[in-house]
Amino acid sequence: MNYRAGKFPRRQQRWQDPGSLARVLRQAAELKSFSRRSFLIGAGASTALAADMLFTRQVQAERRTTKILPVGDDFAESYYPNSSWILFPGYKTSWEEAQWILNSIRGSLRQRGQMAAVGYSNLGMEVTEVVDAVLAYINERKLNTLYFYGHSFGGMLATEVAARLRERNVSVKLILLDSSPFSKYDILDQSWFDGVVFLYESGFQVPSVLRGGYELGERVVNKHERTWGQIWDQTLEQLSPIAPSSVLIQSESDYIYHFDGTRFVDGLGDTRMAFIGNPNDDTVNYETARAAWAKVFPLNIASTGRRTDGARPAHASPQWNPFIYNPIIEDLENELFPLPRAGSRVVFY
Repeated sequence: MNYRAGKFPRRQQRWQDPGSLARVLRQAAELKSFSRRSFLIGAGASTALAADMLFTRQVQAERRTTKILPVGDDFAESYYPNSSWILFPGYKTSWEEAQWILNSIRGSLRQRGQMAAVGYSNLGMEVTEVVDAVLAYINERKLNTLYFYGHSFGGMLATEVAARLRERNVSVKLILLDSSPFSKYDILDQSWFDGVVFLYESGFQVPSVLRGGYELGERVVNKHERTWGQIWDQTLEQLSPIAPSSVLIQSESDYIYHFDGTRFVDGLGDTRMAFIGNPNDDTVNYETARAAWAKVFPLNIASTGRRTDGARPAHASPQWNPFIYNPIIEDLENELFPLPRAGSRVVFY
């Protein structure tokens, strides 16, 4: 085949066209860049997912047992080496939030002892496990003076634990009942409460997604207490690996449902009790709960008149309202367990 000088077939012209070659090279470079970027993004996402799964697994493994969670305080440890407050967290309270509560009211609690919280097992709350964990903490720290802080339903549990400890010759000086119901009849949201217990006793575990949906609905109903941002954040918290498990929440519901405080009337000895709360509480009936504790434990109850007016939310919220709770706790301490005059104030130089 003959070609004129300077003429090439169309195919040969295309490959020798500098513009075409530049486009090919540019496309190749873009392909290489895209592949590398996609690989890095995919690798990063996989690494993040693996890390999240590992973290979740570690958290879940760690929280399979009941533990005592100390909150360090140099002042309390120095001046009260044998005395401690123990917080019994309320319904759906995580380990982190329990420690947050203690840190919020540290200013008043540290005036009588060290601080620790009970971390309930995600496999379910068992009273015997709680008693054993508290005893181990007492023995480890060589404690001889105990103050119990019952946060919401934690007041019920604190009362039973105090009675069981007394059977082992360990006494509790004070049980502080913070908005604690005396029985299931003090719970205002009876319809949902009954449903959770029914499912638990039927052997059905509430899925996390369903629980998250309930959390969102609950907070929307009570949106006047929180911003929309707080509603969303708190709903997501219930779906995080550090949130209490559905089994734990259901076991707590079951405990509240069957709690009978009259069983411990003769089991507290000289333990003193104090009830604090808020008349605007929309979770627990303030009046009926306060009256029931006072009626059933007349020999132990020392105070029922201190109120957390102005706290938001109104129910058992020291972590949100330390400026309201700290003065109340300090007043109770000074009234019920006054310090020697020479030791009422400590000055650091």
